[in-house]
Amino acid sequence: MSEQPLSLAGTAAASPLGFYSWTLGQAARDPYYIIVVIYIFYPYFSSTVVGDPVRGQALIGYLGAVGGVLLALMAPILGAIADKHGRRKPWIASATCVMAVGSACLWFVEPSSPVLGVYQTLLLLLVIIVAFTISELFHNAMLPAIAPAARVGEISGIAFALGNWAGLFLMLFILIAFSLPGTDVWSFVPQDTLFGIDQSLHEHNRIVGPIAAAWMLVFTLPVLIFTPDVTASRISIPNAIRQGIADAVATVTSLKHYSNIALFLLSRMFFFDGMVGVMTFVGIYAAGTFSWDTSTLLIFGLCSSGSAMFGAYIGGRIDDWLGSARTLKVAITFVTIIILFLASIQPDSILYGVPLSTAKVWDFPYFQTPAELIFFATNQISAMFFVTGLSSSRSLMARISPPSMSAQFFGLYALSGTVTAFLAPLLVATFTDWFESQQLGFASLSLLLIIGGVLLTRVKEEQGTAVDKKATVGS
Repeated sequence: MSEQPLSLAGTAAASPLGFYSWTLGQAARDPYYIIVVIYIFYPYFSSTVVGDPVRGQALIGYLGAVGGVLLALMAPILGAIADKHGRRKPWIASATCVMAVGSACLWFVEPSSPVLGVYQTLLLLLVIIVAFTISELFHNAMLPAIAPAARVGEISGIAFALGNWAGLFLMLFILIAFSLPGTDVWSFVPQDTLFGIDQSLHEHNRIVGPIAAAWMLVFTLPVLIFTPDVTASRISIPNAIRQGIADAVATVTSLKHYSNIALFLLSRMFFFDGMVGVMTFVGIYAAGTFSWDTSTLLIFGLCSSGSAMFGAYIGGRIDDWLGSARTLKVAITFVTIIILFLASIQPDSILYGVPLSTAKVWDFPYFQTPAELIFFATNQISAMFFVTGLSSSRSLMARISPPSMSAQFFGLYALSGTVTAFLAPLLVATFTDWFESQQLGFASLSLLLIIGGVLLTRVKEEQGTAVDKKATVGS
């Protein structure tokens, strides 16, 4: 019988059932971001509920800024508590339930709604943002102990690929069942929407919340049932909280002893914020710039998710071959170039002012102009590098973290993605407001990618070792 491979934590890795079930946690969580945040609900909220794409983009930017401040305060403490108490699954289960309830409530968001107006909806979305990040933090923290050390990049990539596959599947279902019926575009599309969904009441946009809620509840179950958790310590939860807070403070103050990790986290503060900003605002930008409706955004999202799924899997294999740090650097470079190019595209111009024909290039009812086709095609390349970057970032954190402090450092990892999480949406909101331009607001995200990419050039791919916190505090 062959010996079971070791994980990055130095313990026996989980069985294939265990680590493949872990990848389904990403497939449970990511569709919310894909169908709610990127392609359907946020653009609907910005353009229709708020009623002004420019003001809507600014409000969503400020929402992200507030969420970033809250998560910056919570993430490292939660990670330290988890390391003390041991268990990750209870946190994942609790956060998923909160996300599901909040997501289901998005059904009640409609223009001039007496139940959920603009600001009540923003508050609800804020709660979901916090729960989403908590779920992501504890799910990520399981990776070092369950994945065979030689396959960390591949397993991380498979998780992102499955997340995009799930988003693609749900977008295709929503498109055929709720958005396209009645348009007579294709013979296989039904004439009437399923379940009596009324497009005139924007129900095809609002239904994505309940769909995402049901999906995340079902596909989180394999993680909770089949993926092994860290053994719970004998420390009570109140003591774990007290010791966890103390450890979080000690770990932050001792980061000088983890200079390589600290440099990576500093780099990630910027490049991750920029990448999430791109993911959050690309649909909003496209809807406002080209006046794309829900069906167009869904087709755009379907193809982009397919490209991302391919990029995540191939990127994961390249990660294990080339190394996480090198793969991440390549991904950030290409995403930066592409975002500057995407932001240069307007309905009648490209490259920030070069005239472009507005004549229709075909009779297909979607992406009819040269500008729309160029934006569509370029985003497919962006999606491949974008998800490769997200996957390699996570696997690099797993490779350089001390195994005994994985949750704490993944807490700091979450912190590095949230402590400046206000910056990307604030940049977009500020530039959009100041210049009254979605184009300049969207383009401002490249600044964060450039800063993060430059800092990343100094990061080494080597595993850190834990130091005595008492000694470092006194030093």
